[in-house]
Amino acid sequence: MGQHDRYDAIVAGAGHNGLTAACYLAKAGLKVLVVEKNDWIGGAAVSRSLHEGWTYSNCSYVCSLLRREIVRDLELPKYGLQVIPYEGGASFSSDGGYFAYMSDHDALRREIARHSAHDADAYDRFSQTVIRQCRFIRPFLLRNAPDPTSLKPRDIGELLFLIKQAHGLGKKELGETLRFWSMSIGDFLDEHFENDLIKAHIAGAGIIGTGLGVYSPGTAYVLLHHYMGDVDGAIGAWGFARGGMGAISNALGACFEEAGGTIVTGSGVDRFLVEGGKVTGVALDNGDEYRAPIVASNMDVKRTFLQHTGQQHLPDDFVKAVKRFKIRGSSGKLNIALDALPEFPAAPKGAPFLRGDLHCAESLNELERAYDDWKEGRWSQNPYFDMLIPSQIDPTMAPPGKHMMTVFVQYAPYDLEVGGVRAGTNWNGQTRGAFADCVFDKLEQACPDIRSKTVHAEVRTPWDIEQEVSLTEGNIFQGELTFDQLLFNRPVPGYAQYDTPIDGMYIVGSSAHPGGGVMAAPGANAAREILRNIGRGGNMTGYAA
Repeated sequence: MGQHDRYDAIVAGAGHNGLTAACYLAKAGLKVLVVEKNDWIGGAAVSRSLHEGWTYSNCSYVCSLLRREIVRDLELPKYGLQVIPYEGGASFSSDGGYFAYMSDHDALRREIARHSAHDADAYDRFSQTVIRQCRFIRPFLLRNAPDPTSLKPRDIGELLFLIKQAHGLGKKELGETLRFWSMSIGDFLDEHFENDLIKAHIAGAGIIGTGLGVYSPGTAYVLLHHYMGDVDGAIGAWGFARGGMGAISNALGACFEEAGGTIVTGSGVDRFLVEGGKVTGVALDNGDEYRAPIVASNMDVKRTFLQHTGQQHLPDDFVKAVKRFKIRGSSGKLNIALDALPEFPAAPKGAPFLRGDLHCAESLNELERAYDDWKEGRWSQNPYFDMLIPSQIDPTMAPPGKHMMTVFVQYAPYDLEVGGVRAGTNWNGQTRGAFADCVFDKLEQACPDIRSKTVHAEVRTPWDIEQEVSLTEGNIFQGELTFDQLLFNRPVPGYAQYDTPIDGMYIVGSSAHPGGGVMAAPGANAAREILRNIGRGGNMTGYAA
């Protein structure tokens, strides 16, 4: 048996939420250990050189949701984090046209009017609705989700805060809010716009990363989840972390180690150690054991409790609820090293929107058909993708004169159907290659010379993402962001405040409130709860409620 070092707290998994929780605990004076199965930190927020000279943000790829309060608390710019905003984006149609999305309101209105005078007016109403919803939900991101069945003063206080916020909306707006949270992004856009290309461009934010289609109830909230981000105070703004998304994780790691924390890489958790209903530490795959009265899992709730925790330590109804929690793989990823910048014939030369996120989607029906393929266990034959070339803004990602492209693809199944059998192991060199060819075919709609400019392409399926990052089915949100899995239902009713049925054990990843994305809110909120529970809540800085 390996070593038995003792700590005040152990965090299992060095993803960005695990590192965030570890930073707050260490800065509060605890002796904290982070254990990580890979030889590097960051989980899905990593930068890796998988082709000489190029750096890939090979899982998560863009920054917006990271809470400014946490960046300030942990002084992440001091440790090298720099987020560079990008402006706009575009969707290209098969007939050589395009719709460009700009951050400048007047420019965007003119562009919308170029396609539809009606939609130019409708966009003002649409954006006002989205901003109202953002302002309503954002205060809850860094607060506990109240337990409506609890009579504890804190839960009652949080419920009263929720009621106060809802009452402030007014009767009409409250009704619209409840309706918005449960409706599909397709229906929401159909109510506002008439132009297919405009609707298709906006709709992508409602489905990306989810096993849902544009007409699936709840996808309007998924759009809101993506719009809640900000860069330098601009709601909905997006940016690149200089050096790739790993810069976020590296800054968190440096902050943690400066606060006295320890990171052990190269071996994951085999099992959580539990005695008499209390967690006592972790046993790693390599045989080492570490002891602590507090253990926080950055793994998703299914992996934590169904694979690494003895079922005898858990109530049956809790296990059943965890099994019901929806975590479905739906997204693939291509990281492409380019010998030169591709040509975009439909766009004006040097158009600034080419430095943003680019798509080839023409209608909501096209997107819904792509979802139909996924439901049958196939990758979408006419896929939706979110494509960016971050090296245009951050030249550190590629050699001089070269570029790096990232392509996030909907939809790709975790259990791929081949010969009537659906299994993750059906992903192999041949099926990955066919999937990549399908994506390249669609990319050629926007940039016909993409294949001739490609010197290397890394293909990631949901199964591949699970193998490397330990995200169940490769789901980037550690659980669908549907209304039945939000607030006090996330991940399990009665356990929405980062606690678990095991005394001293916590969930700090995106399976917990408020959900996924490189937000760091679950990790920070969980750290606040841990410190409060051990009587050191006053040691939490910044935003702590």
